[in-house]
Amino acid sequence: MNAPTLTDVLQARRRIAPYLARTPLHRYAGLDALIGTAVYVKHENHHPVCAFKVRGGINLIAQLSPEERARGVVTASTGNHGQSIAFASRLFGVTARVCVPEGSNPGKLAAMRGLGAELIVAGQKFDDARRNADRIGREQGFRYIHSGNEPHLIAGVGTEALEMLEDEPALDVIIVPVGGGSGAAGTCIAAKAINPRIEVIAVQASAARAAYESWKQRRPIVMPNETFAEGLATGEPFELPQAILREMLDDFVLVDDAALLQAMVWYAEHAHTLAEAAGASPLAAAWQLRERLAGKKVGLVLSGGNTSLAHLRRALTEVA
Repeated sequence: MNAPTLTDVLQARRRIAPYLARTPLHRYAGLDALIGTAVYVKHENHHPVCAFKVRGGINLIAQLSPEERARGVVTASTGNHGQSIAFASRLFGVTARVCVPEGSNPGKLAAMRGLGAELIVAGQKFDDARRNADRIGREQGFRYIHSGNEPHLIAGVGTEALEMLEDEPALDVIIVPVGGGSGAAGTCIAAKAINPRIEVIAVQASAARAAYESWKQRRPIVMPNETFAEGLATGEPFELPQAILREMLDDFVLVDDAALLQAMVWYAEHAHTLAEAAGASPLAAAWQLRERLAGKKVGLVLSGGNTSLAHLRRALTEVA
């Protein structure tokens, strides 16, 4: 697998433009005061599926061969990646199957079904669902779409960083969530090509730290996956995003689940917007790093707003 380049990201932007509107980059006085510096929020929760991954889904499905489109695709997801593949598959007339773990976010499951995907429920964790999708693809001849080891996915989601730097070229830092790492990898590729001095910081849940430990130790590390934040909940690292992050990422931080719940409430309070836990994680990281970020222009990727009612109630009950 070859890592995508800025050229691939630029081509992806042209490819997805007919189907996705540009998402806004907004600044809020309450968040500036909270973090103590200028904070710019990239609202990926404004997409049709309320999450950034749809950028990559369209870029990948649009480039399938006629034979692959006829066979159909299979992937694994806790929700947002699956919605992106279902959304893009519907656009291009492709049959999509999504393997999901038991106990997945019911709202995300309903959204995937509503977009026409066939759901295959099996396994306790995301990594179980991923192995199931790989097996089904091999046995039944479907085009298996890995949720991270796909250059077209990474190039597609990298377009969010292009938009951020067009809207605010003077950003000093971008903080981006990591589950498998496609979003952080795409951000690094686009942002570093435009401004090599920009600092890209990744954030993951401390209760699901496989990507973090793999990056820190520069080798694949399998770790327990116990966070409630399904968008950050991976127990095994992904090869291609890790290779990109090892080369280009400036820093990687962990936040605990309590901090994720607090950040969800802060987004509701100060930006009047709905953020799922993964989408809120860059705000939690910015709070944790606020002394280091003082005086800098900080971009936060609000990667998605597909929280469940149960998670929202928990946030409002435990924090607010």
